Amino acid sequence: MSARGDLAAVVMAGGLGTRMRSSTPKHLHRLLGRRVVDWVLAAASEAGADPVVVVASPHTRDVYEGVRVAVQEQALGTGDAVAAARRALEGFAGRLHVLDAAAPLLTAEHHAALLAEHERQGAQVTILSFVSERPLPYGRVIRGTDGKVESIVEERDASDDERAVRELSSSIYVFDAEPLWLALGSLDAHNAQGEHYLTDTVAHIVANGGRAAAWVCPDELSTLGINTRAELAVAAAELRRRINEAHMLAGVTIVDPEATWIDAGVSLEADSIVHPFTVLRGSTSVAGGAEVGPHVVAIDAAIGEGAIVGPFCYLRPGTVLEARAKAGTFVEIKQSRIGARTKVPHLSYIGDADVGEDTNIGAGNVTANYSHEPGRGKARTTIGRNVRTGVDNTFVAPVTVGDDVWLWSGTVVTDDVPPGSLAGFPPKQVTKEGWVYERGQRGDD
Repeated sequence: MSARGDLAAVVMAGGLGTRMRSSTPKHLHRLLGRRVVDWVLAAASEAGADPVVVVASPHTRDVYEGVRVAVQEQALGTGDAVAAARRALEGFAGRLHVLDAAAPLLTAEHHAALLAEHERQGAQVTILSFVSERPLPYGRVIRGTDGKVESIVEERDASDDERAVRELSSSIYVFDAEPLWLALGSLDAHNAQGEHYLTDTVAHIVANGGRAAAWVCPDELSTLGINTRAELAVAAAELRRRINEAHMLAGVTIVDPEATWIDAGVSLEADSIVHPFTVLRGSTSVAGGAEVGPHVVAIDAAIGEGAIVGPFCYLRPGTVLEARAKAGTFVEIKQSRIGARTKVPHLSYIGDADVGEDTNIGAGNVTANYSHEPGRGKARTTIGRNVRTGVDNTFVAPVTVGDDVWLWSGTVVTDDVPPGSLAGFPPKQVTKEGWVYERGQRGDD
């Protein structure tokens, strides 16, 4: 990686969502728990870039944290975008790593290889290129008879012979700062799009006696720049593969990696097991020995050692399952702590609650977390340790059920229950024989 202070990054993030058919700019779409641009920023930082400047459009200038932001007031082309970053880099004279905010698959290792080639060649500009047999609308890397890079020609401006070139520019570069600023000052808009092309700086640098080089990325997929939702899905699949592979190599069992989606911010300890059709999002953590899935969604949840989750379970933000707790089939939990060895086996909603250890929550239990007291809004339910709730209990918050309590089936708990009590006893069943038939409601009539 690069030494700090010698390398800055400029991330071109002024693009819109036109081909995405979206009101959200393409680089701000979500991708495995991050925005697309956040993957780019993370890789740039890991590669040693400091400072990092994001070139944003006027309406997205306030969506970034921890980086410098330069605003491209008008969309006049990629060259104009990089020129907009110059004031934010006042006095910087090292290398500038220019990145595409919509290219999330390039890793810090890719960037390191590009930077190493720049140094090895003694170049003033080095292009991250790739070879593709597909007819992609990318700039062509033009080399002389000696194999040296001479220029990049955009597809719209290329001749038939130039379009036949299979080495393409990824729009990722390393520049020496001073030659770049000089070249940007020489750009014009005499091209098919009427824009200032950053690609034209390569020919300007060569014409002024500088050296241009290219590092050919061996993996075409990693150079993908997202412009459509179809390409967003391709990037998501590749990032999912990388994330899942890293977890498996670290000792996690993922039964079917292609049917499992795990965000970048999720942590999984060795010897945890994730079953198919499970989605782990946000800052969810899974401790060793826990078993999650199938068909589980967990968001910002903490799943303790040896806990069991699912199948068909929904853990919403703020859920904590302590060691060997269980959240079973068709259970939804949010903003609640479930104590060690406590079971919520099936068909229950537990929200805004604290449940002690060694408790069993019967089928069909619901914590009604909106207070029955006027004006109080949401309130919490507390259920103690070693409690046995009945089938179809409802807890109307705020309410506290003490330790060692048993509850009768069908009970609506509206008052606190002291420890060691048996509570409930809703009205007994009343049967009125023949009531329906007396009113002429026989099924065969």
